[in-house]
Amino acid sequence: MSDIPLNLFEQQEKNRRQTVLWMIAFVLFFAWLGFGGDLAAWFLSKDADGVAHYRMPWMGIVVTLIGMLVTWRAFAKGPKNVLWASGAKPIETPGNDQERQLVNVVDEMAIAASLPRPKVYLVDDPDPNAFATGHGPEDACIAVTSGLLTILNREELQAVVAHEMGHVRNLDVRLMTTIAGLVGFIVLMSDGLGRFVRGGFRIGGLGSGGGRGLSGRKGGGGAGAAIGLVILVLWIISLILAPLIVRLMAMGVSRGREYLADATGAELTRNPGALASALQKIDGAHEPTKSIKRSAAHLCITDPLGRKVNLKEGKLANLFGTHPPMTMRITRLKGMAFQSAKASGELPAGD
Repeated sequence: MSDIPLNLFEQQEKNRRQTVLWMIAFVLFFAWLGFGGDLAAWFLSKDADGVAHYRMPWMGIVVTLIGMLVTWRAFAKGPKNVLWASGAKPIETPGNDQERQLVNVVDEMAIAASLPRPKVYLVDDPDPNAFATGHGPEDACIAVTSGLLTILNREELQAVVAHEMGHVRNLDVRLMTTIAGLVGFIVLMSDGLGRFVRGGFRIGGLGSGGGRGLSGRKGGGGAGAAIGLVILVLWIISLILAPLIVRLMAMGVSRGREYLADATGAELTRNPGALASALQKIDGAHEPTKSIKRSAAHLCITDPLGRKVNLKEGKLANLFGTHPPMTMRITRLKGMAFQSAKASGELPAGD
């Protein structure tokens, strides 16, 4: 694991770069799904003189406008839906010592992060877990399960809350809510456009060709038609595979943001060892969190569905896991704790 940067600031920078690359890929793939059919139509509508009769990329424009509307609606309602679906209840007046400690810890970490205090929610579930949601720091919410309060000491709870506060400070709550909306729309778009294509639509007829479809253009064929057919085939295959592809991309973003939140939480508490200890306890006690549904799995500190792929290391986990392997996260945090202790003089310089 010599390629893993153990310094928390190096980890933060690395994971931010990875997120940027994933988001660029997201935008490019969305553009390809929207405008790929138009590009194929443009090539296929060329006549013998090389003049294309398909000039208005109407499919891409319509898809983009609908996508913006659907994603915005999902973004606006997403946090409220997540809290409702998990059965989270707001802690307005703490009813016991555990709830009072939780509220105090959230206050401390909000001050450490220089952010407004998030609303605090409790999920009545024995499995230890936590998540943050919202549109940004101004309306962020942090929810923890009753099981988490039971198994963690104060330092460990503080580390978990700092991790969730890291999601708020790094605007992961906004990012992941947006991505969830995009994924939902692309799945719907894949189904809708797939039905449209299978229905045998005629491309063309929107340009100067005056109502001629591709089958009706004069003197077509040649290189333009060949290129157009290749693009059309690739576009249709992309539509079929789009639900799987965008979910894998969303998982890639989620894994990177978990590493980033771990490093940010360590920065806020200056105690990466406490988060490593908390994750070890969560991992040891972890069972599926029945209150948290699949749609909110990517928001949690550990996979609430208990999927085995998130427990393993290697290419399969890196491709299909919503969360990094817990052992890898704990190893990185222990490495950061070692570096912090060495830098502060708690360990001999030669260790």
